[in-house]
Amino acid sequence: MEDQASLVLDSYALIGYLEGEEFADQIRDLLELARKGQKRLFLHALHLGEVYYIIYREQGAQTADLVYSRIKAFPVILISEIEESLLMQAAILKAKFPISYADSFAAALAIVKKSILLTGDKEFKPLEEAGLVRIKWL
Repeated sequence: MEDQASLVLDSYALIGYLEGEEFADQIRDLLELARKGQKRLFLHALHLGEVYYIIYREQGAQTADLVYSRIKAFPVILISEIEESLLMQAAILKAKFPISYADSFAAALAIVKKSILLTGDKEFKPLEEAGLVRIKWL
């Protein structure tokens, strides 16, 4: 059973929050709950790197560095290791579904941590439909 107090953030959620998308308030509220210890938010370093390269490409190094340091200050549990269970789960998801390798890690992290994936990326829909990942859609 999923931990209702535990969510995995993907790069879609982070970029949307930083760009002030319509769901930014929802993420801001979750970050506040995490600060208070009422929610656990997971983020894999792979997605932090994905956000960094997207911002770097679109807005340059200075902005990417600022965004990186801002995200590092978020009240999230940053997963920087790739344990074998996470690696294998991500590889299996990538083999079975038409998702990016980075997205396979977001889904795998949600599975391994028994958490809900927070995203708006429709690429995850087949995983939800297969009953593999519980998703809170943005």
